[in-house]
Amino acid sequence: MKFDLHIHSCLSPCANLEMSPSEIVRRALEAGMGGIALTDHQSARNTPAIAECARRAGLKCLYGMEVCTAEEVHTLALFDTVEQALAMTDWVYAAMPKRVNDPDTFGDQPVVTWDDDIVEMEWRILAMGCRKSIPEVSAKCHELGGAYIAAHIDRTAFSVYSQLGGIPADGAFDAVELSRTADESIWLAKAGGYAVTRSSDAHNLDDVAKVWTEADTGEFSVAALKAAFAARATRLSPRLTKF
Repeated sequence: MKFDLHIHSCLSPCANLEMSPSEIVRRALEAGMGGIALTDHQSARNTPAIAECARRAGLKCLYGMEVCTAEEVHTLALFDTVEQALAMTDWVYAAMPKRVNDPDTFGDQPVVTWDDDIVEMEWRILAMGCRKSIPEVSAKCHELGGAYIAAHIDRTAFSVYSQLGGIPADGAFDAVELSRTADESIWLAKAGGYAVTRSSDAHNLDDVAKVWTEADTGEFSVAALKAAFAARATRLSPRLTKF
């Protein structure tokens, strides 16, 4: 199965407003994905919409968010259900600054329905991090039944390497992720023994499923992913040499 575990919808302030759940699902199917995960910054409020879109289209989906921790490291929390993802959202929201988003500075943050109607604009600044550390976010994610992945470890900003100089040795993560352009000859050796994934981190429709991860699994679930991670049984799509 091919899957893309890192996709942003229009809720993410840095994402294109064309990134509606329905369009994300359509593009993922066109690209031959067996499953996807929606991972907006600091919030899973568009997961109910993508769950319905995925159900109607017959696409398997996980529900999550990209959590920016107190260390300013981007991490992925993935869940089997919308309810788990929304519970994680409530926990992260409680640890975020109570500042109102300025769309002119940070971008719009629409919460939408499955058929693209805007329900409301998220008022919090989702571009900001939270006060919870990597071990705390990991513990909460796992308590809720999720999988926890260190995002784009090769990047020069907001990664475990840029912020901490390496991957923490406390076993907080279930896997690590390489970006679309990461050179495996360099970064596989820096994965700290973790299973490695590659996902699009798509912020616009053209990038959905441009790269992906593969695993021999009969289902698309947190348990199946964790089993593949534990067996080091993931395979990476070719990296992109340019965007």
